[in-house]
Amino acid sequence: MKQKIALVLSGGGARGIAHIGVIEELERQGFEITSIAGTSMGALVGGIYATGKMEEYKNWIYTLDKLDIFKLLDFTFSSHGLIKGDKVLNKMKSFIPAKNIEDFDIDFTCVATDIVNDKEYVFESGDIFEAVRASVSIPTVFVPVKKGNSILVDGGVTNNIPIKHVTRHKNDLLVVVHVNADVPVYKPLLSKKEQKIKKENYLFKLKKFENHLNKILSKKSHQNLGYFNLINKSIGLMSNQLSSLILKEYNPDILINISRKTCGIFDFYKLEELVKIGRHIALKNIEKFRNNSK
Repeated sequence: MKQKIALVLSGGGARGIAHIGVIEELERQGFEITSIAGTSMGALVGGIYATGKMEEYKNWIYTLDKLDIFKLLDFTFSSHGLIKGDKVLNKMKSFIPAKNIEDFDIDFTCVATDIVNDKEYVFESGDIFEAVRASVSIPTVFVPVKKGNSILVDGGVTNNIPIKHVTRHKNDLLVVVHVNADVPVYKPLLSKKEQKIKKENYLFKLKKFENHLNKILSKKSHQNLGYFNLINKSIGLMSNQLSSLILKEYNPDILINISRKTCGIFDFYKLEELVKIGRHIALKNIEKFRNNSK
């Protein structure tokens, strides 16, 4: 009989892709995920897993460096955010079924932040794409989601490790994946040639993106890309302080810490590397848990 686990996945931009590797390793080690709670990228990966389409999603993101990234970015340059995010979600809808959270085979919850009512907004039912879109709405980058009297932004602003919202089952284990941890960086071995190719391709696209973005922003306002990076770094620091308090309050059976210095929040060119990192660190912590349980 498989050991059941309640899985909590934090936000962290591109680092959240490591959640895929963690989930793969948990399953490989014989665990059964019976519930998931996630924030931001944790909500995205957890929600896709709950729909049963993780492999399709992974296959798609592995091709992203071969696509024209601008075709997936629907810029608005409004005062509320730079990107609508609709194009990316519509692309995902082509291989991930539209489904309500309450119809999933496992319990799923994700968290956004209601900036009108100054509180967390917890999705336990309703459309999965709306829930995920709200949870990943990084302030100043993505346009917020309006829902009733609420305006929703990234859940990491209020609760980046939503342990209190994960459904617990009898005799399950609590497993938390924290991709903003203040721990040493683990890097899988890649050949210098592989590293160079991946980095050059990404930096070319990033530079093109920055030039395009700053040109438009200079016409609209005095803000530039550095402004948005500053805002997001400030939010990240605040989120990490809250996360530390949450982890002290709860005592996960298995805590999988992935360094916040692993990569930047927009370093999506490292997708395959991040999945490998997730697998490796998950295995090390599972082995540690089993050794301590003997």
